[in-house]
Amino acid sequence: MLKECLKISWIHIKTDKMRSFLTMLGIIIGVTSVIALITIVQGITGEMMSTFDNLGTNSLSVSANGSVLKSGLTAEDMEKLQEVEHVTGLSMQVQGSSSAVKDSTVIDSVIIKGTNEIYFEQKDDIMLLGRTLSPLDNSPDCYVCLIDETMVEEAFSGTNPVGETIIIGGHTYTIIGVTENDDSFASVFSGENDSTTVIIPYQNAMKLLGIEAVTNVDVYFSDAAYSEQVKTDLEAVLDEIFHYKDNTYSVTSLDSLIETMEDMSTMLTTMLAGIASISLLVGGVGIMNMMLVSVSERTKEIGLRKAIGAEPSQIQLQFCIEAVFLSLIGGLIGIVIGILISAAAGFIMGISIAPSVPAILLGVGFSASVGIGFGWAPSKKASRLNPIDALKSE
Repeated sequence: MLKECLKISWIHIKTDKMRSFLTMLGIIIGVTSVIALITIVQGITGEMMSTFDNLGTNSLSVSANGSVLKSGLTAEDMEKLQEVEHVTGLSMQVQGSSSAVKDSTVIDSVIIKGTNEIYFEQKDDIMLLGRTLSPLDNSPDCYVCLIDETMVEEAFSGTNPVGETIIIGGHTYTIIGVTENDDSFASVFSGENDSTTVIIPYQNAMKLLGIEAVTNVDVYFSDAAYSEQVKTDLEAVLDEIFHYKDNTYSVTSLDSLIETMEDMSTMLTTMLAGIASISLLVGGVGIMNMMLVSVSERTKEIGLRKAIGAEPSQIQLQFCIEAVFLSLIGGLIGIVIGILISAAAGFIMGISIAPSVPAILLGVGFSASVGIGFGWAPSKKASRLNPIDALKSE
């Protein structure tokens, strides 16, 4: 009986292909939305988490804007931070923008990043050519720099830039190394990946950019297990440095940031799944409407089948199968389109996006549920038709 019901359902779906497609369209759009939105959000979140993992969990970020009386951190202040137990190094972060000149090539809006050798100890995989900064480079009068791949393409195409010079902000810098472009998610999100980046010693960067004090420092410690202890000790030192004034600094733990991002990702995924599921409900209404019309059109068929002995349960099963067929076919089409849209979005954004298995299962499960749920009422109506009345209908 089941085989016969499946065969008849498929024949009726193929009989009016356009109407069947329009009926499935709501399901297709709904499943596509669920798959694409959830997969893209999970891909972006995964890229962000990967960036955080590359930074390492044994680090804290100190932002010290200070107050009217004391702005930022001095060299003496950073020595105090370095003396905190379990701290293995400080990476000062100074940033601004300037222009660069190489022969007749002028590069505007160059991102200037000032740091020290500790930064490269944590990011030793970004080097392509040359050497990193060394402790001997930590001087306001040390004019050395590292450039990224974009700078090489714009000003040194086809040549090795290491040992060459470039003018930045009116000063001549010797290039000691080449780094990869900053392709972190934060950089992509802010749009900085469209610019070229030059890394110079942080003291020299302060002199070049006219900055008197460091406001951002990455603090590294020996073991992630000491994270809370190091954070507490750093806050105690910073309280003393800024004379216990409120809102003069913040210490951000990477662990707490990752936890917050995971919570936000879960909330966003749930919200998007809920929004996308609304279109599945709309598609379900379309299926119900189509099945009700089908019952009306096939009244004589139903009456004839009942007259020759078909049970009401068999009639109900027939129409339920048709509704489920429409939902599942629409769901499968939606899955394929959703995966293709996700892949295209990942390619455009330059991030790795893999199909989300939970999203696919959600799409298939929801579409099947929609078929059963919204097909039940029309199938029940069909099963209750009086065979004599059905045969008399025009």
